[in-house]
Amino acid sequence: MPNKKKSKKDSDAGILDRFELDDPDLPKHIAKAAFTSGGYPYEDKMPREEYYEHLRLLQIELVKLQRWAREEKRRIILVFEGRDAAGKGGAIKAFAENMNPRHARIVALSKPSETERGQWYFQRYINHFPTDGEIVMFDRSWYNRGVVEPVMGFCKPQDAQDFLEEVPRFEGMLHREGITLVKFWLNIGQEMQLKRFHDRRHDPLKIWKLSPIDLAALSKWDDYTDARNRMLERTHSGHAPWTVVRNNDKKRGRLNAIRHVLTMLDYDDKDKGVIGTIDEEILGHGPDFLTNRSE
Repeated sequence: MPNKKKSKKDSDAGILDRFELDDPDLPKHIAKAAFTSGGYPYEDKMPREEYYEHLRLLQIELVKLQRWAREEKRRIILVFEGRDAAGKGGAIKAFAENMNPRHARIVALSKPSETERGQWYFQRYINHFPTDGEIVMFDRSWYNRGVVEPVMGFCKPQDAQDFLEEVPRFEGMLHREGITLVKFWLNIGQEMQLKRFHDRRHDPLKIWKLSPIDLAALSKWDDYTDARNRMLERTHSGHAPWTVVRNNDKKRGRLNAIRHVLTMLDYDDKDKGVIGTIDEEILGHGPDFLTNRSE
């Protein structure tokens, strides 16, 4: 009899085959495939020295941008979303580490309290929105209801559907209010996620990053992919577009995310030569950027 074509679920099972998180040795088939997983376009990491050279110059531009935002009383929200271990925290650090912390905040909310569960869903996030001259960076956001909550069963299916209907109108209000909203989805391949989970498990400085939700997500790759695709399709709009960053190489991802923000805002003393050009293999916009990719 001819061999049946393997389903995506069978393929995922093969990737997880012989993977034991507590085993200090990462399986060779995962280590070998991690960097180029999900159709990542490069085979090698960006050199460390080159990265830090570019990062310093771009962070100088971010300092200029923050000064301009303060003087012009601009309100800016940067949302960082992605799968577990996609590199959200590191990207936010690259943005924020040389900004004035009095006017740049990072918001990383824990699970809602009993009081918050009884409120309008967006309310707990609105409480952290910027005032005049402030930049706020969300390490996960209201988009928990678009991906994590329905996949993990933390909300009813109807709640997730209602969210997808409501969020474009909600973000339309932010746009009309004059708030600049930048939404990043950081994308990684499955083997890269497994490698990063394994790194966290066996690094005493990173093990705190490994949560029970991370462990539960190991077998839900396809469910997360479906939820991500649905969310990007339903919530990508002209006034609040999604910017997708392919982040198997965190260095390339961070630099291109910063370049995107610097390019889109017309701040004083902008040095376009320093900002350079965005790598269109790494950063794109909307759900179409991931079309026909194994991500």
